[in-house]
Amino acid sequence: MEGKEEDVRLGANKFSERQPIGTAAQGDDKDYKEPPPAPLFEPGELKSWSFWRAGIAEFMATFLFLYITILTVMGVKRAPSMCASVGIQGIAWAFGGMIFALVYCTAGISGGHINPAVTFGLLLARKLSLTRAVFYMVMQCLGAICGAGVVKGFQTGPYERNLGGVNFVAHGYTKGSGLGAEIVGTFVLVYTVFSATDAKRNARDSHVPILAPLPIGFAVFLVHLATIPITGTGINPARSLGAAIIFNKHRGWEDHWIFWVGPFIGAALAAIYHQIVIRAIPFKSRS
Repeated sequence: MEGKEEDVRLGANKFSERQPIGTAAQGDDKDYKEPPPAPLFEPGELKSWSFWRAGIAEFMATFLFLYITILTVMGVKRAPSMCASVGIQGIAWAFGGMIFALVYCTAGISGGHINPAVTFGLLLARKLSLTRAVFYMVMQCLGAICGAGVVKGFQTGPYERNLGGVNFVAHGYTKGSGLGAEIVGTFVLVYTVFSATDAKRNARDSHVPILAPLPIGFAVFLVHLATIPITGTGINPARSLGAAIIFNKHRGWEDHWIFWVGPFIGAALAAIYHQIVIRAIPFKSRS
């Protein structure tokens, strides 16, 4: 029992607003008070098993995310025609559906980020410490690399021929178009995450956080439908990095910067819009 109390005291739920994605409000009190921002560094986290367990959860979730989604992309590209496969809609469903399932599974452990851009947006809003954010991003990238590596191990030839599911700006689009697609697409995703997990709404409507994985997964699905023809849809730097490292050819690296710069800008804009404009939280209260 002591270990569990220590995890709660030092873990991801130390502050009431930093609730895991998809979990309901605890208790019956509906009065909402703005919680203090997370400190940049919490030394106690490093001694807590909940901290390391959360990182492992992010690793496994991103591993499974890349494994299923890249396999789906390979299946579509190997088919003689779109009609003989699940097509672009199927790829979009694979990405959105996996996010829905994985956010649901990992929400109570790590918060279910599965994306460095989401982690970055929540960090800017001071909903988690810098220590935890960096740890999450590292584990997400490692999980993505391992997930793409397993796909290549299963089908090396098709993986090489079909470009390994890497992201790049499609022929006929400019680098600026690709960057814009990534910024707007990530904005949609991260804004949905903020809205679906808003603690103030949680205090008012307890059903909102229970349904959080659904709108988040649906946002990923819709963004993929819109931007697969432009960039193959990144909106997740770990997903783009994992595919690029395992494919390891020029085609996978020539536009790679777009899939970091775009998502991080989009996440920052979503954090500013939700916290400052929608929630009207002044900068001084976040210091």
